[in-house]
Amino acid sequence: MTDSVINRVVAGPPAPGHRISFLRLGSRRTLDLTELYEQSGRVAAYLRSLGVESGDRIGILAANSLEWVLLDLAALRLKAVVAGFEPGKFADAGELVARYGLKALFTDQDVPAGAPAAVRAFADVAEAAGRTWTELPEPVVYEPEEVTTIKFTSGSTGAPKGLGATVGSIDASMRAVQEIFEHRGGDNLFVFLPLSLLQQRYWVYSALCFGHDATVTTYEAAFAALATARPTVVMGVPAFFEVARQQIGQDAARADGVTPDAARRAAARRLFGDRIRYLWTGSAPADREVLRYLTDAGLPIYEGYGLNETCIVSKNHPGAHKEGSAGRVLPGKQVLFDEDGVILVRSEHPVNRRYEFAEPGDSERMFVADGVVRTGDLGYVDEDGFLFIQGRADDVIVLGNGKKVIVRPIEEHMRTSPAIEECVVFCPAQTSLVAVVSPSSDSPDLEAIADQLARTNASFGRDEQIRKVVVASPRPSIANGMLTSQFKPRRQAIFAAFQAEITNNQDGIHAQ
Repeated sequence: MTDSVINRVVAGPPAPGHRISFLRLGSRRTLDLTELYEQSGRVAAYLRSLGVESGDRIGILAANSLEWVLLDLAALRLKAVVAGFEPGKFADAGELVARYGLKALFTDQDVPAGAPAAVRAFADVAEAAGRTWTELPEPVVYEPEEVTTIKFTSGSTGAPKGLGATVGSIDASMRAVQEIFEHRGGDNLFVFLPLSLLQQRYWVYSALCFGHDATVTTYEAAFAALATARPTVVMGVPAFFEVARQQIGQDAARADGVTPDAARRAAARRLFGDRIRYLWTGSAPADREVLRYLTDAGLPIYEGYGLNETCIVSKNHPGAHKEGSAGRVLPGKQVLFDEDGVILVRSEHPVNRRYEFAEPGDSERMFVADGVVRTGDLGYVDEDGFLFIQGRADDVIVLGNGKKVIVRPIEEHMRTSPAIEECVVFCPAQTSLVAVVSPSSDSPDLEAIADQLARTNASFGRDEQIRKVVVASPRPSIANGMLTSQFKPRRQAIFAAFQAEITNNQDGIHAQ
C-alpha cells in the first residue's frame, strides 16, 4: 500500500510549513502540522500507558477540538480503533463504555463521580500532549482490510448503527477527491461539522498527507470563524448553506450605489472570506436555488452523494458538473440498480461487509453481496454518466389505486418558498397526500404557504396533489428529536409528533 494516505499519515512527521488552527468563539490556537504530529505521539504514549493496544477501541464524546484530533491521530499510530460519539446524540459515558467495549472513553464534559475508571477528561489529554515520554510509538503499517474507526449512521431511520471503516475505503475516497480537487499548499480546508463524522477527519489527514492548512471549529462558531480563517474549501450540509444564502441576501440588501450582483458578491466575500475555491455539500438533498444563488455570488458549490456504508460515491466538480445531479461516479465505485430501481453501489474497497453494531437483520438488508450495498435510494444515471437521486424507496407512497408517488420532488417543490424551511409528505389513508411543513420562522406566513401549496399542486398530476398542510409547531429541530444531527428530517418522529393533525379529515392549511 505504497499510495496509502493513512500509512503516509502515520509513517512520520509531515513537511514543515503548514498549519492547523482551532477556532472557538473568542479564541484561536494555531500550530504547525509537525507539532501536531509530535503531540499525537505523546498522546499515543499516554494511551499505551493506560493499556491501550492494537485492536483496542477508544471512545471520544466531545465537541471539535485539538484534543479530539490528537486522540484520533494517536489511535491511528497505535492501530487502536476510534469510536466517535456526537454530544447530544450520545450522552451516558458509562453506558457507552459497556455497550461498545471501550478500553477508554474521553470526554470534554464533566466526569460524574460514579463513572467507570475508563471515562477520562480531556484535561488528561492536554496534559499528556505536553509531557516528555521516554518511549514513543514505533511506526505502524496498515493493510486495506484493517479498521481504524467505528462510524455511526445519522439515526434518521432508528437507533444509530455502528460500522467499522476500513483503511482501503478511506484511502480510495481520499485519493479520488484529491485527484478531482487537487488540494495543495495554498489551500485551507474548513472543518466545522462534528469530527465524529469520519469524513470530517479526512481533511486533517489530507493536510498531513498532501501539505495544506486546515481550520477546525464548531457548527455554532462556524459563521463567526469563516472570515477570520479565510478558507479556500468549505464542506457543509445543505441547511448550513441555506442559512449562508439568507445572511448574504440580508447583507446585500443594505448595500447602496452598486448593482445587486456586485452587492451579493461583496456580501459573500464578507461572510466566507476572499479565498474560496469551492464549497461542497451532500448528506441531504440541496435546494437548486440555493446552489445557483451561491455560485452566482462567486462561491461555486458542488453537490455529491454517498452513505456511511459506501463513503463518497459520486461528486460534481469543476469540469464535470450538471445541475440537479449528484455528479459522476468516482473511480472504484460502480452504480447498479435492482428490479425496483433502487441504487446499489459496488466498491472496489468496501467500507465494510456488515455492521459492527446493529439490530438483527440490518446487515443483511444493507449489504446484499460482497462489496455491494443496497442504498435504499431511487435514481438513475443519464446519458452523460451523471447520477440523479429521486428519493428514498421507503418514501414511495402506493395509493389505493396502485399509483406510486415519489414524494421527494413534491417536497422539494414546496421548499422553494422562502416561507417553508422543511417539508415532509405523508399518505395516512392511501388516498391523498398530507404535508407537514416547518415554517422559516416562529411566526409562519400562512398566506405564503398557501400560495406555495397552490403552485406545487398546479405543477403535479392528479394523484400527486397535497390535500392538507400541517404547519409544524414546534418546528422540527435537533433538540426535539425531529431532525438528525445533519438536519435530515426524522419522518417517524415527525409523524408521531403531529399524528392527530395528519390523520384527521380536515383539509386546508392547519397552523398549531
